[in-house]
Amino acid sequence: MEQYGKQTERKARVMEKLDLPVDLVADLPRMEMTGDREFYMEHHRGILAYSTETVDINGGALMVRLTGQNLQLVAMTESELRVCGTIEKMELMR
Repeated sequence: MEQYGKQTERKARVMEKLDLPVDLVADLPRMEMTGDREFYMEHHRGILAYSTETVDINGGALMVRLTGQNLQLVAMTESELRVCGTIEKMELMR
């Protein structure tokens, strides 16, 4: 995972120097939250752990941990996922 993170950081620095949006780098996950009820993520690399209180998502260079109540994985494709419920905390871990 560390090698992946270094490559992604290098790509992000190049994008910034070229004054291009960093989210154009396909390897970077894109995350969106709607209040405390819905979490959406593009470019995930799978679910690492899942329960109604905690969802751990592999984001490549980082892991995303959602903590809350009644969490449900309502949609998931190869590259996108959506979690609904009462989201109390979102953590980004390297």
